[in-house]
Amino acid sequence: MPRDAATFTYTTRAAASCSRLRPADPAAVGIYACGPTVYSRIHIGNARPFVIFSLLKRFLEHEGYGVDLVINVTDVNDKIYDAARAQGRASAELAVEMTELYRADTDELGLGRPDHEPLASETIRPIVEHIAALVKRGHAYAADGDVYFRVRSDEGYGSLSHRRPDDMDQGEDVEGAQRKQDPLDFALWKGHKEGEDTVWESPWGPGRPGWHIECSAMAEQLLGVGFDVHGGGSDLVFPHHENEAAQTRAARGEELTKLWMHNGMIQFTGEKMAKSVGNIALLHEVIDEYGAEAVVMYLISGHYRQPLAFSPSELADADRRVLRVRDAPAAPCSGRSQPAGHGPAQGIAFFAALANDFNTPTALAALFEWVREANRRGDGVGDGDLREMLAAIGLGALSPLDASGDAGGIDPEALEAG
Repeated sequence: MPRDAATFTYTTRAAASCSRLRPADPAAVGIYACGPTVYSRIHIGNARPFVIFSLLKRFLEHEGYGVDLVINVTDVNDKIYDAARAQGRASAELAVEMTELYRADTDELGLGRPDHEPLASETIRPIVEHIAALVKRGHAYAADGDVYFRVRSDEGYGSLSHRRPDDMDQGEDVEGAQRKQDPLDFALWKGHKEGEDTVWESPWGPGRPGWHIECSAMAEQLLGVGFDVHGGGSDLVFPHHENEAAQTRAARGEELTKLWMHNGMIQFTGEKMAKSVGNIALLHEVIDEYGAEAVVMYLISGHYRQPLAFSPSELADADRRVLRVRDAPAAPCSGRSQPAGHGPAQGIAFFAALANDFNTPTALAALFEWVREANRRGDGVGDGDLREMLAAIGLGALSPLDASGDAGGIDPEALEAG
């Protein structure tokens, strides 16, 4: 059982506001994170939520919780149609190939797989049922094969993104504008159009789901309504997560999730890294160049809610940190740190930082304080506390060098400054 049912404290987007994780069932904490849209190979920015929520699961399990982690795959989307058409191939074929590559690329991180990885294409029936419930309750309407959500029918709309509905733009294609009763409304079901080679039947005619409804249905199917944590990139707060919250609230009469967690974007030359902009670094290429451990170290070097700068120097710094762990202590003993008071103090600070809004930079500072002290003391320091900390951040495979090991010619004292 958990040490404390309120172990994890999360700071909300509202200023000076925080929430505590209080699961109804500590043995089954439900976490849902929005995964990639598979129209090309993922970049390192796509990997940040995968890493953050995989490690959140590890931390909560360390604290005694049971965790059910869901990271979906969006394999039905306009971007997939467009990419497949440009390549002269079937959209379903492209989606299958990119899904396999996404799994292969994230496997290289060494963090294991989520407990569930649902596909939108395999969730059509729950999606249709969810839309039907919204239509029945007057929150959605059919129009020439499409179905739209009535945004103004949800009094809570805008509460997640802290925006006024009149100031919002759904960013949808203009082709459906004439079918909407209100420009604010968004598509739940899109009628089949020429050139779209995947199609499903529905009460409103052949077509396929809109983007937002997919996640509401997948999350509810696997975790129920009112699960514990919903995560994803901060670029999804509006419209994606705002719409997810509204759809479930309107259809089920309760909130989709208890806590929302949004990770900051990775920035390349001051801009958000995005395939549409072209300023991307593909995950598998970054892993090939720097190694999986350095990539994980880089992705947790900043607080998850803050943007993270991407550059070769940032990755090189993460690689130096990995070497610093491998080099300290040079010949450790098994067991807890000795004498008492050294390792345990750092371990307590490390896990306290993770419990406080999953503050990985502060946790890493405690870990490297352990390393610094171990280097000062030399051989004979037990490595149990270090092992426990590394396992919690997915770096348990790192092994300190033996006395004859090679640290790549880097002076351990120089690494202290890193």
